Amino acid sequence: MNQGHNAVVDGIHIHPVKSVGGYDRAQAAVEPWGLAGDRRWMLVDTQGVAVTQRERPALALSSAATLPGGSVRLSAPGHDDLVVEPPRTAEAETVSLFGGKFEAVAADGEAHQWFSSYLGTAVRLMHLDDPAHRRAIDARYAPQGETVSFADGFPLQIATRSSLDALNALIAQGDHAAEGPLPMNRFRPNVVLGHTEPWAEDSWSRIAIGEVVFRLAKPCGRCVITTTDQATAERGKEPLRSLARHRRIGGALAFGVLVLPENTGTIHVGDPMKVLA
Repeated sequence: MNQGHNAVVDGIHIHPVKSVGGYDRAQAAVEPWGLAGDRRWMLVDTQGVAVTQRERPALALSSAATLPGGSVRLSAPGHDDLVVEPPRTAEAETVSLFGGKFEAVAADGEAHQWFSSYLGTAVRLMHLDDPAHRRAIDARYAPQGETVSFADGFPLQIATRSSLDALNALIAQGDHAAEGPLPMNRFRPNVVLGHTEPWAEDSWSRIAIGEVVFRLAKPCGRCVITTTDQATAERGKEPLRSLARHRRIGGALAFGVLVLPENTGTIHVGDPMKVLA
C-alpha cells in the first residue's frame, strides 16, 4: 500500500449547482453530506427529473458561486448575472436523480426563467433545503444512514494529480491523442491531492486530510460528462476511450474515488493527507 507520506491537498473545488461550473477555494468546511455549499442546487425538467451536462453540455459554460447566507450568483454567456437566494417558504417537491426520488424546494421563478432562457428548454432550479434528512446514501456504503447533497451519490469525490498525469500518458498513446492532455476540471472533483503515486488511491480505505477522516466507498465510475470540454462544451472520445481500455474496475470506467467524511472540520489547500488504512 502506498502510504502517501508526502501527499498534500493541491486543490479544493466547490460546485454550488450540480453540473454547472464552480470555483476554487483555499479552504472549505466539510459537512456530513459534502463540502459546505457544494451541489446544494440542481436543475430539473418539467417532470422533476435532474438535468445535467449529460443532456445539456452547454451547462459547462455557465457557472455559480456561493454568497453569504447560502445565496448563489449565476453567470452564463449572453446573460446578466443573477443572484438567487435560498427559498424560505416554498413547499418541498419530489425530484428524481438517477432514478432515486427525494424532496427539494424550488427557487423563485426568475431563476427558472434565467436557466430556461440560457438552455432553450424549460427547466427549474431546485434547492436542497435540508441535506441532513432529504437524500440517503446507498445503505451498502452508509450503514449509519448518512445523507448526501445533489452529488452523484457520495458526499465528496477525490482525485490525484499523479493519476491524471498517468491517464494523460495513456491518452497520448491512443487513437485520440490530439484530445489530450485533459485538465482536472473534466472530472469535477472536490479535492485534488498532489505528491502521490499514480493510482495509489486504489489501495486506500481510510484517509485523513487535516482534521477530517474520510472513508473511501468505491472508485468513481465515469460518464459522458468527462468527454465534455468545460471551456467550449464540445465533446470528444477521451477520457472514456482510454479508461475503457485501461481502467475498468468492477464494470466502471474508473477515475478518482468517492468518499464519506467520518467527522466534520475544515480542510485547506496544503493540508497533508495521511493514509490510515
